[in-house]
Amino acid sequence: MTEISKEIIGVGDLNRAIASVLEEGIGNVWVRGEVSNFKAYDSGHWYFSLKDAEGQIRCVMFRGRNSQVGFLPKEGDLVEVAANISMYVPRGDIQLNVGMMRRAGQGGLYEAFLKLKEKLSKEGLFDEDAKRSLPKHPRRIAVITSPQAAALKDVLSTLARRAPHIPVTIFPSLVQGVDAPPALIKALEAAYAVAKADEIDVILLVRGGGSIEDLWAFNDEGLARVIAQSPVPLVSGVGHETDFTIADFVADLRAPTPTGAAELVTPDRQALLQDLSSLGQKMSTRVSQRIEKEAQRLDQLSLRLSHALPNADRMKEKIEQLTMRLDQSWQVRINAYSEKHRSWASHLELLSPQRTLDRGYAVLLNQKGQALRDPNSINQGDQVDVHLALGSAQIEISKVSLSAKIISKE
Repeated sequence: MTEISKEIIGVGDLNRAIASVLEEGIGNVWVRGEVSNFKAYDSGHWYFSLKDAEGQIRCVMFRGRNSQVGFLPKEGDLVEVAANISMYVPRGDIQLNVGMMRRAGQGGLYEAFLKLKEKLSKEGLFDEDAKRSLPKHPRRIAVITSPQAAALKDVLSTLARRAPHIPVTIFPSLVQGVDAPPALIKALEAAYAVAKADEIDVILLVRGGGSIEDLWAFNDEGLARVIAQSPVPLVSGVGHETDFTIADFVADLRAPTPTGAAELVTPDRQALLQDLSSLGQKMSTRVSQRIEKEAQRLDQLSLRLSHALPNADRMKEKIEQLTMRLDQSWQVRINAYSEKHRSWASHLELLSPQRTLDRGYAVLLNQKGQALRDPNSINQGDQVDVHLALGSAQIEISKVSLSAKIISKE
């Protein structure tokens, strides 16, 4: 029996080896085909197949990349994708990991669209923090579009149905062709002048659907910068729901269609009437409740007032009582002060130095006026003042005899 010299590997290892060969050998490619079995998951990722007359291949486009596409692919769309070929190892499926997608035949325009989008995004023209909210009850609406466009009829009919009380000002402009961008800019500037005079609250920039060539005027850089300077909220309603233009990203709000734009900026008339009716009922109920509450409060105040009115006899009696209490209180306080005065006088009398002298004691003061306490401080010939009960005298010490003093230690 012949031995097998080749190493035996698992299916997963084989698939990984195939994936490595595909990724390194083919790398990034541009592929054209029709979209089939398209699914957009809640995660934001897209899964679909590309097919032509000779075959098909599975594709995946992850959320961070498909957000740059600018349209939502649908069944049968002919597209071109830039992708890396790889293999999904767990199932052994060869697939394209799509990094870019554009409509087939529109490569140049689409590339220009992406470059301008990236440029303006870096400049902050698409920042969500700069977007303004729409007025809840606009006083006047401006519409910028072609007078011959079907989109204008749709917008006006929607506005008339939902909010016939709101005046509408139309600023006509071309919406297709090489002359459309400057015409749109001129119409916007005219609308801005009226808005700055506080006569327009919101602007609708609308156009019906079409190919990328038909909508290319709304991908103009100059137009995008003018849209960003709008003094009032601006809504872009260009093309169908799957169409995206640079104007959509710069505007304060993008509507899926021109009719959608008209609906976004206007409150529904019937809803307003219902709200007014509801508010009227609430106001009537609140007013009735307030009247009843204040009537009850008035009754309570009236009752309190009737009890608060003064009675002459009762007031006179109360004055006499208060006067008597005041006299009594004053007399008690006077007696207390007198007793304290007598006690203090008695204490002062007991502590008086004169009382000590009256009992036969004397006080000796040296020349400095200091009391002599120690016999050792007395010397022969010293002049001292003697203070007695009936007066004082100055004497001279002629002889000093010292005797010890017995101090009790009890």
